[in-house]
Amino acid sequence: MTTQDLTGAAAPPPAATPRRGTPRWLMAVIVFLLITIPAGYIVISAEQSRDSGEMKEAEAAATGLTNAFPSKVQQRIYNVPVPLGSTPVYYYETNSWDTSSLYVQFRTNGVGLARYLKEIGSSTDALKKGEVTITPRQAAQVGWDFTGDGQFAGLREHRAEPQPSQQITVSFDEPGHPVVHTVSTVTF
Repeated sequence: MTTQDLTGAAAPPPAATPRRGTPRWLMAVIVFLLITIPAGYIVISAEQSRDSGEMKEAEAAATGLTNAFPSKVQQRIYNVPVPLGSTPVYYYETNSWDTSSLYVQFRTNGVGLARYLKEIGSSTDALKKGEVTITPRQAAQVGWDFTGDGQFAGLREHRAEPQPSQQITVSFDEPGHPVVHTVSTVTF
C-alpha cells in the first residue's frame, strides 16, 4: 500500500531507520556461553560420577578393613557415630540378602568413648570388664585378635528390627587411649 499526497502522486518510501539491535559480536558471545557452560557442567558431572563409581568399586572389592571413616550414611544406618578426633579409623561393610554388618575400629580417649556410648544409647558403666562380645568368626573376618592377655571390656546392644544390634569390645591396653571395636548388624 502506498501513500499518496494531495496531488495524487505517490509519496517516497520512508527513509530507512538506522539499526539499533544487539551487535553481532555480543550475540556470538552469548551463544558461545549458552553452549559451553552446560557442556562444562556435563564434563564435571561425568568426572565426579566416574570417581564415585571407582571409589564404590574399590569399597566393594575390599576384603578387609579400610583406613577411613565410614560415610555419614553408614554411620547413621548402623548407628555407629565415630567421634571426631578418633584416629586411626578403620571400617568394613558386609552385605547379604538378610543381614548387613558394619565393622568399625577406632582409637579415641575417655571422653570420646563416653560420647560414643552415650550416642548409641549406652554408657561406660554398661561395659563388662573382661568380656569380649565380638565372636571369633566375626573377629577373623577383619583380622581382629582378642585371644591375648589384653584388657578388654564389652557390651551388647540388642534392638528390635530393623534397628541395628551392636557388639562392642573395647581394648584398654594403652592407658588413656581405648580402642573401640564395633560390629553393628542390621537384619532385614
